[in-house]
Amino acid sequence: MHFSSLNIPVQRTTASSATLKIIVFAAVALLSLLLIPVPDNGFPYHYEEGEVWTYETLTAEWDFPLYKDEETIRKEQQNALRSYAPCFRWTNDHQKNVPILSAKDMRQVEKGGYDHITVINGQHRTKAVPLSHLYTPKMAYEQTGREMEVNLEYDSLTSAEVYKGIVESVSLTEGAVLKGETVVEYGQLITHDIYQRLYSLDLIYSQRGLSRQHIVWSYSGRSLLALIFVGLFVLYLVTFRRPLWEQTRATLFFCLLIALMELLSALILRLTDASLIYILPFAWLPILTRMFYDSRTAYFVHLTTVMLVSLSVPDPYLFLLLQMPAGMVAVVSLKDLTRRSQLAFTAIYILLAYTFVYTLYNLMLTGDVSRLDPHIYLYFVLNGLLVITVYSLVYLFEKTFRLVSSLTLVELGNISSDLMQTFAEQAPGTFQHSLQVSNLASEAAKSINADALLMRTAALYHDIGKLAHPGWFIENQNGGDNPLLAMSNRDAAKAVIAHVEEGDRFAREHRLPDVVRMFIRTHHGTSLVRYFYNSEVNRLKTEHLDTETNIREEDFRYAGPKPETKETAILMMADAVEARSRTLDTYTEQSLNDMVEQTVAYQIEDGQLAETPLTFNDLSRIKEVFKERLKSMYHHRIQYPDVKQ
Repeated sequence: MHFSSLNIPVQRTTASSATLKIIVFAAVALLSLLLIPVPDNGFPYHYEEGEVWTYETLTAEWDFPLYKDEETIRKEQQNALRSYAPCFRWTNDHQKNVPILSAKDMRQVEKGGYDHITVINGQHRTKAVPLSHLYTPKMAYEQTGREMEVNLEYDSLTSAEVYKGIVESVSLTEGAVLKGETVVEYGQLITHDIYQRLYSLDLIYSQRGLSRQHIVWSYSGRSLLALIFVGLFVLYLVTFRRPLWEQTRATLFFCLLIALMELLSALILRLTDASLIYILPFAWLPILTRMFYDSRTAYFVHLTTVMLVSLSVPDPYLFLLLQMPAGMVAVVSLKDLTRRSQLAFTAIYILLAYTFVYTLYNLMLTGDVSRLDPHIYLYFVLNGLLVITVYSLVYLFEKTFRLVSSLTLVELGNISSDLMQTFAEQAPGTFQHSLQVSNLASEAAKSINADALLMRTAALYHDIGKLAHPGWFIENQNGGDNPLLAMSNRDAAKAVIAHVEEGDRFAREHRLPDVVRMFIRTHHGTSLVRYFYNSEVNRLKTEHLDTETNIREEDFRYAGPKPETKETAILMMADAVEARSRTLDTYTEQSLNDMVEQTVAYQIEDGQLAETPLTFNDLSRIKEVFKERLKSMYHHRIQYPDVKQ
């Protein structure tokens, strides 16, 4: 899809509008800093056991202890707690020969799996009493035949202190790394020992926290990177897509897409597991942009966004390595988006891209299939399913920004639609003319890399205004009387000119996109209705009247505007060439060539193409296409011989 096709021509960028756009893009860069979390400990590395260290060689800047990992500490604490037993105190100093617990305390001891308890006497001496020597009042009565009271009471405070003391007795460290010692070398596999060193250093950073200077430099670096990424995208628009830069609507569209993905990324990174970022369908960006603009712009929007988000994801290298190929696949697979089913295939291709890149990257680093994270593949599947839902956003963006997607153009180009059927029934000659113009214009558009799909669709509607009075136009009269000839030349010209305004009215009533209305309004530009203008000049000369004072050229000219894009210019030329081809007496290669050259030359001389970006090379290619297509339309057929009698 050609980048200028789906945007109505607007005035050139003013200083104020350019300033507004720069402010909007700067706000997008700032948003990436405000919404995406900053690392809270200043340790700037991402590491996992079994992966390869892809950063520079890391050397200890100071002595630091080696901390045990949480699993090791937990196991050692569990082993130490095997010696723990709940503490009880005597409540009856006269009955210490039989230790008796309440039934509730006995159940708690048994439930805890303890084989003994710790009994504390009045002199704070402790004694371990096996579980087999403990009784409840009921058990004591059954054993001795005497009723006995509870004489041991659970001491929760002492029990908690003992428990805490045992847990804290387990050392959190084992060994140390000395200043100047290598922590990990570049390209080295992160073994358990190296992981312990990195984990220990990470904890040291967390304990120290971020200094004020560190925070300032961190934000400064991130801010400059964000501004550079956004600035490069602005530079791309200004240098290679100037028409898009000059349209505030287009720049707002790009900024909204980028900001939307930044917001969604921020929610995931702040509120959930960071790995869930791979569920977020960043492919929405190139797909949505590709539907309304061109492939290169679509990829630049995608690239800018993922670079901004990469500033805060845990593993930016892997994130970019996954997102960049996915964006490429999305753009390439949607080169000619004409069917909804293509979105489903695009989602599959993106899923495969994620899967292959992640798998091969991890195998390259670790060489171990068992280290692949199965959860990531589930995230990729969910990502693919979300990619398909992008179609539901197309309508929203079309209405919000007054754009039109290629899918909408395909739907509008369906000649079986109610409006097209009405057109074919009520103005059959004009309908056939529109079909021929559609074929001519789309082929010409292909020859100069313009938007052929837009040309094909817009050409079908360019003369829709003739439905208001189809009998006024010769192609629908079938050899009957021409009612325009009964009018004055000036009134007849006004009647012909009115079909442009009627076409715009029909387009509004049937809610056709603005871009189609643009073709309707510009397909004659400000050209003369030459038949009635020449007839009026001849009448005045016959009556010996001064033509300069008795005729106004403006009365015989269309209101315009003139074409301003390649596509609208092609339609004007194709419309004129096809219409004039029907007036030829003979259809020879020479007559068709001369007719095309004369028609285009007159439009150039009349200034109708002066505001378009067409080059002489473009015009030459367009005329060649017209000539070849007309030759195929009016080619000579052999006469079939009759059977001799």
